[in-house]
Amino acid sequence: MNEQGGKPVKLSVLNSLKVRLIASALLLILVLMPLIGFTLNDAFKLQIKSALKNELSAYVYSVLASTEVDNNRLLMPEKLLENQFNVIQSGLYALISITSKLLPQSKQRASTIAWHSDSFLGLPVPAELPHPATGKSEFSEVVLAGQAYFIYSLSVSFAQPGSADKQFPITIHIVKDQADFQQQAEQFSRQLWNWLLILMVLLVIVQSVWLLWTLKPLAKFTRELSDIEHGRAKQLAEIYPAELQAVARQLNTLLNTEQSQRKRYRNALADLAHSLKTPLAVILSQEGLSRAVSDQVSIINNIIGHQLKRAQTAAGSSWYLGVKVTSVSEKLVRSLTKIYREPQISIEQNVDPQAVFKGDEADLTEILGNVLDNACKAAKSQVLLTVSAAEDYLVLMVEDDGKGINAQQRAQIFERGIRADSYRQGYGIGLAIVADLVASYNGQLSVSQSKKLGGAEFKFSFKL
Repeated sequence: MNEQGGKPVKLSVLNSLKVRLIASALLLILVLMPLIGFTLNDAFKLQIKSALKNELSAYVYSVLASTEVDNNRLLMPEKLLENQFNVIQSGLYALISITSKLLPQSKQRASTIAWHSDSFLGLPVPAELPHPATGKSEFSEVVLAGQAYFIYSLSVSFAQPGSADKQFPITIHIVKDQADFQQQAEQFSRQLWNWLLILMVLLVIVQSVWLLWTLKPLAKFTRELSDIEHGRAKQLAEIYPAELQAVARQLNTLLNTEQSQRKRYRNALADLAHSLKTPLAVILSQEGLSRAVSDQVSIINNIIGHQLKRAQTAAGSSWYLGVKVTSVSEKLVRSLTKIYREPQISIEQNVDPQAVFKGDEADLTEILGNVLDNACKAAKSQVLLTVSAAEDYLVLMVEDDGKGINAQQRAQIFERGIRADSYRQGYGIGLAIVADLVASYNGQLSVSQSKKLGGAEFKFSFKL
């Protein structure tokens, strides 16, 4: 949660630069690498198909060199030079088909297998074979006995002796099964995706290391801001890259300026308080003053002190302040233990040593000091201070074993000049200051009956 203009704003995970950069890098790798894999795989298949086409084309011309036609008769040798054509079902087959018109006036043609190699024995003749135009070739696929084969077809025409117009057209088909092609394609695909997977893992590792190294100054910047916020440092001390150095320099200037202004402001208020209280003290020391005048001067004195305390609070600029509660509570407990000796008041502490009040030490001292002092006044023998920090909240509780505060008093004790009857002294101005300080830090204050000690319980909650 972040706050802008007093309204909570929900921050999504993508508001983190680290998450954005890692997500974009992973997206690039996970998209780019598969695209490269598919492209290379398709390119390899096209390459081996092209090589296979050239191979079958060479076989066609070797068969054509052995083909003769005499008196419209096809003459072929018993054995071909390529031994695979002579081995039954070797996976490489040669066929020669003759195409003729079904009728003289018809454009449809019928093809007849005029010859096939010995390797084709036992295989069914395909129903349709490619028949490119004379002098043209065609590379395609055909199905034989339920299996896919590549086929390269070339159409030629033999001129008959004695007649220039009489032609003997044939189509030579070279058929090769796809087993070798599939094996090469699968082997290449398997190796390609294995290596791409390894490359993707390496790229993810390299990108992660690179991003962590690149964002390391931002992590240092965040840590230093946290130290300043919790009061462990006054300024940004690290040397940052050029892009962040200007921000760090300006932020240090802002911190120095604000601290100097706050110091001058508090000094001026202290001088004002001193200059106002001195004349009031002189007035009170005069003889013959009526009780009404003395009371009014005392009220003015308390109001001045109260308003000066409000003006001096650091809540408006406390984003970079921080003080451990233990450093304040231990001092207060030591002092109050010495003050309240008769009767002896036991002040027990249950304070989280890591609890930090995100504000000024003087303000925390004012809050705890007033409430602990009132608790000691009201207590019979025991006061308990409990401080815990959990779920982004700092919780402070002060309990006593006194008579407690009834419901009517709980609504009045934080008003100026009103005090609970159980407090034997004071004008009630302290709790009014406490209420104003808690409100200035946007904290919550509640008063109830203590379940542990039976007296009053003051509970404060501050957002961390």
